Amino acid sequence: MDPWRYSTEGISVALRVTPRGGRDDIDGIGTLANGRTVVKVRVRAIADGGEANRAVTELLAKALRVPKAKVRILSGTTSRLKQIAVDGDPKALGDILRGLTAGKPEKKD
Repeated sequence: MDPWRYSTEGISVALRVTPRGGRDDIDGIGTLANGRTVVKVRVRAIADGGEANRAVTELLAKALRVPKAKVRILSGTTSRLKQIAVDGDPKALGDILRGLTAGKPEKKD
């Protein structure tokens, strides 16, 4: 099952973020201990003063080819597990995400 949901405004994506991950990248899809799937993301920024959150929204905006203003954190601002909303064409955004996470092996945490 995909870790994102479609809505009329765009998509909502479940993320697991690794701050100070050495690079800004999307690592693929992972499965949490509770069976929930998430998109695994790493950023160079530290989790201090919102720097990692800013890096995550910028990474997703760039990867999904949308303006930064179209990406917002719905929940999890102080957690590694975040729910992100991306406004735009839901089908196009889902297709891009599928392409970014395809071919990367699913990992269990």
